[in-house]
Amino acid sequence: MDKETLRQIEQIIGYEFSDKHLLAKAFTHSSAVDNRLLSNERLEFLGDAVLAVVICQTLFERFSGYLEGDLTKIKSMLVSRGTCAKVSRHLGLQNFLIVGKGMVSSRALSGSLAAGVLETIIAAVYIDGGFDAASGFILRTFGSLIAQADAGQAQGNYKSLLQQHAQEQSNVTPVYALLDEKGPDHNKAFELGVVIDDRHFPGAWGTNKKEAEQKAAFNALVELGVLEKTSEEDSE
Repeated sequence: MDKETLRQIEQIIGYEFSDKHLLAKAFTHSSAVDNRLLSNERLEFLGDAVLAVVICQTLFERFSGYLEGDLTKIKSMLVSRGTCAKVSRHLGLQNFLIVGKGMVSSRALSGSLAAGVLETIIAAVYIDGGFDAASGFILRTFGSLIAQADAGQAQGNYKSLLQQHAQEQSNVTPVYALLDEKGPDHNKAFELGVVIDDRHFPGAWGTNKKEAEQKAAFNALVELGVLEKTSEEDSE
């Protein structure tokens, strides 16, 4: 791999390597060498682990209102082979992959091989520049996907979305207050409202407190301009 090609790759990923041989190795598939230890296979193993750690830490810190199950769903989607292949194709990394002659026209170049080379470059950046460099590369390339994944996960989970918004904007946590209740013990309805930093938002009724909290959170999100009130919500 010549110097100009290496320079192109560095420009794409936004990182300059001290060890150019390591960068070249990250793009060397096992089909292109006689000894598989000279290929990028071991780097792929390490890159997969580094990617998982960075994504998990980011989700843990960014979405403090999500439980383990919610975080696991988002993480699984983000580190999947399909997502990694998508990111790799967007960057065009598979175009630089050195493969054996029989692999040149392989459909795998846009699938599993593309995903693999993303993981190898993550490992190479990690070895060459440390965790912060690898984390920076991952967050630059996965940033929009993390936001999209959160939007999909948060849809319908208005409490989590409101908590995230409140913490980002005011560094406070929403408080839910019971405003009223009615009906017999076996069939009660509850009205709850949200208070954020001494600001009170419209209350909402539900057949149980959890339902009322979700609806109250939705009302607050609408009033804050985070969400728009839909005809479906109007009809409830």
